[in-house]
Amino acid sequence: MSSDRQNSLIYPVILCGGGGTRLWPRSRKAHPKPFLPLIGGRTMLQQTMARCAEPSLFAPPTLVAGADHAPLIEEQVPGLGATALIVEPAARNTAPAVALAAARLDPDAIMLVCPSDHHIADVNAFHAAAKAAAGLAHGDWLVSLAITPDRPETGYGYIKPGEPLPGGVKVERFVEKPSRELAEQFLAEGGYAWNGGIFAFRAGKLLEELARYRPDMAEAVMRSVAEGRVEGIRFHPAAEPFAAIVGESIDYAVMENTDRAAMVPAAMGWSDIGNWASLQDALPADPAGNYAPSNAELVDCQRVLAVSDGPRISVLGLSDVCVIVDGDEVLVTTRDAAPHVGKLRGASEQ
Repeated sequence: MSSDRQNSLIYPVILCGGGGTRLWPRSRKAHPKPFLPLIGGRTMLQQTMARCAEPSLFAPPTLVAGADHAPLIEEQVPGLGATALIVEPAARNTAPAVALAAARLDPDAIMLVCPSDHHIADVNAFHAAAKAAAGLAHGDWLVSLAITPDRPETGYGYIKPGEPLPGGVKVERFVEKPSRELAEQFLAEGGYAWNGGIFAFRAGKLLEELARYRPDMAEAVMRSVAEGRVEGIRFHPAAEPFAAIVGESIDYAVMENTDRAAMVPAAMGWSDIGNWASLQDALPADPAGNYAPSNAELVDCQRVLAVSDGPRISVLGLSDVCVIVDGDEVLVTTRDAAPHVGKLRGASEQ
């Protein structure tokens, strides 16, 4: 492949962290959300990899994960190239994870940071948004794929757009996880977008901005990479400098501080599948809004999710609830309470 051809490709960086506790009991620490087939027959990680497999657009991906989940990745994604899997020595949130990948890439490589557990219904729209974001990233903008809100969600970051740019919009302001009142205000005003958690950066520019706003983190990451070692397809950053990092998301560490933030609107059927209610919204429903496979019986129900790995679920006369059976655990929650499942003792003890 020519150097010009390589420079035109987008380098996916797929983050495989997180415990997925809000999808307990199906998602558990040893086998969390990215490695589960929640929508269709492929796991969320496999679907993410497939979206980034178009050879005319994407270079081979880099994955970042903890040591506990590296075997799952190698099992589910055969054929990874050499040192394509960065094994984090410790969980330190997304900013250090993204920086590890950036430090392993050519400084001029355009990286597309993708969580491994999001659902995107329209892959063509995703590809179009990725191309637009890459164009801005070539100009040293740090780009977020932005989603039009359809409810006053308090679990997402909000972006206020500013002046137009070629292929996107400059970000005027980031607001991370607002109050319910503020989220309702943003929805009523219009114009605000959700931060979808998918970013495009030039690798060198991302590291420059991290060094500007979080110099200790940037220095520790670079040292960890410099002292790291290759083992088959895995790259192991040095543990000692990495352990000293204070964990922080890429949103807080860089995107909320930089004066080079931009956004690309992306109408691509996006969901972070953050809880059982949002999973239900992404699944095909019957006319009453229910989703239940063959081992569940729903009578006079509306907007009920019923999922079991074995025992039959029978639900009569209920609305807006989720019933999940997995192994020896049973979860019953209202849709409204679904975002709080991670607070249950069972989820924390998994």
